[in-house]
Amino acid sequence: QVQLGESGGGLVQAGGSLRLSCAVSGRSFNGYVLGWFRQAPGKEREFVGWLSGDDRDTYYADSVKGRFTISSDNAKNTAYLQMSSLKSEDTAVYYCAMAYYSDHRTLSSVRGYHLWGQGTQVTVSS
Repeated sequence: QVQLGESGGGLVQAGGSLRLSCAVSGRSFNGYVLGWFRQAPGKEREFVGWLSGDDRDTYYADSVKGRFTISSDNAKNTAYLQMSSLKSEDTAVYYCAMAYYSDHRTLSSVRGYHLWGQGTQVTVSS
């Protein structure tokens, strides 16, 4: 059974940095895409970015481009979301998810992903 588990969330001051991890168990994520999403209270789940498990290509939402970086350690079967220059509006529960390869539009939407982690809370204080 394939499972995703996020960790690394917490409380950080505005302007600070935080790194989230997404550990994949049950299979390698080679051949899949790992995406990051977030959901703030009262809002819909929002796309953050994705990473290709095969060639480590990445793609980001405009709201985080230049501040967030997705990487992976394939030997550990783990993906990371490095967040810098954090803002109060980055406060949310962050989720990683797994998808089959598809077009950019599909991979930027919740419906493109078939497996989700439980989420980790990130709170940015101003």
